[in-house]
Amino acid sequence: MNPYSILAVAALALHLLWIGWVLLGWLLTRKRPWWRGFHLGSVVYSLLIEVFGWTCPLTFAEQWALRRAGVTAYEKPFLLHYLESLLYPDIPSTLLTTVALILCGAILAIYALRFRQRQLAGW
Repeated sequence: MNPYSILAVAALALHLLWIGWVLLGWLLTRKRPWWRGFHLGSVVYSLLIEVFGWTCPLTFAEQWALRRAGVTAYEKPFLLHYLESLLYPDIPSTLLTTVALILCGAILAIYALRFRQRQLAGW
């Protein structure tokens, strides 16, 4: 395994950790304001990437490392490439993007409810 293959795997692992953080980070943020701010920023950043179709820097890094390793890099966005081929062979990209947006919106709603409860409790 050459160094670029290792970098590609590391970028993939970081990407999976990022997705886990965005989806589940809200579970760790109660009574932790710094983590809450970081998680909210992460969710908003992920929403912007999905809405505007930007390439995530981790996707770019993985594709670059794959090309340097002599492997044909995928050209689709990260979610489409891995989740579509793994779980849903012929899922439309708009459906996958819509689901991602709904999940991020639900996470933001959780934060809004928490904030409202704090306001009602007089915090």
